[in-house]
Amino acid sequence: MSYRRIALEEAFVTQDIADEWAKVLSHRNVEPGFRKMGESILANTPGNQQLHHRLLDLGAGRIAHMDETGIDVQVLSLTSPGVQVFDAVTATLLAAESNDVLADAVRRHPTRFVGLAAVAPQYPAGAALEVERAVKTLGLSGLIINSHTMGEYLDDPKYWEILEAAEAADVPIYLHPREPAPSQVTPYLDYGLYFAGWGFAIECGLHAMRLIMSGVFDRFPRLRIILGHMGEGIPYWLKRIDNRYELQVKIGAVPRMARKPSEYFRDHFVVTTSGMTDPDILELCLSQLGVERVLFAADYPYESIAEHVEFLDNAPITPAERQAIYEDNACRVLKIAR
Repeated sequence: MSYRRIALEEAFVTQDIADEWAKVLSHRNVEPGFRKMGESILANTPGNQQLHHRLLDLGAGRIAHMDETGIDVQVLSLTSPGVQVFDAVTATLLAAESNDVLADAVRRHPTRFVGLAAVAPQYPAGAALEVERAVKTLGLSGLIINSHTMGEYLDDPKYWEILEAAEAADVPIYLHPREPAPSQVTPYLDYGLYFAGWGFAIECGLHAMRLIMSGVFDRFPRLRIILGHMGEGIPYWLKRIDNRYELQVKIGAVPRMARKPSEYFRDHFVVTTSGMTDPDILELCLSQLGVERVLFAADYPYESIAEHVEFLDNAPITPAERQAIYEDNACRVLKIAR
């Protein structure tokens, strides 16, 4: 094999952040979706203890698992919901501390790890400063934002300092899902619909569409966004999104933008394969977006990495396409040395 398998959506956490999650969950006034997370994947159960240990490990155990499953490089990012459930002061401090931990891991294992920095949108000016520090001082390669922050989205102008900083630093934002915001979560609380099988994708896809329809990319023309899970459903809907957008423009419901929604998506977004091992969906993304906009991700430690590697190794694509998805596109988007 002449290329590396670079996996883009590989999670970690610090013990300090996990401890602060527990404090938030001990209060009565908690976001309903986050409360559900506390009762399931964040609960203190024997099964979750192994998951938690893997999230904390930024050394030998993680690398051994990478070797076992054929992953050459992990792009590490703070797991959902990150620091976005805390007050502004706590979130800002913990984001910076987690970035220090991450940068240290990358320094210790420079050929195996790449890092995406966390920021605290609760304090936009501080988040913008942390972007600059994370990229220029710590050498991290992008940002992770775990979708909404207390029900608010990055299209709100008060968060534009963060987008401006990302554009200035020339790094992408990985827009990662979390449970739906309090304003919309109620119908998702039944049947596990708030979780990764449905609610996560709906919520993150909504965030991406808000960025597109708000005109953010006209204001920040070099801003780049990474979406996991084959684009959180948006590639499937692109033609209809354009069609209904044109109708809304015609009846005066929305203003006409400089480009169609699908053009903004193709120009500013790339997608990863995290959590998706269906060759038909891969074919759809390749046909709708082009191979240069599809990157590999395995979603460690939440998914079977072996299954994801087997899927892409055997997908009905050309060797050149496989190399682009595994390595070339990641090197371009994140400026990873070859």
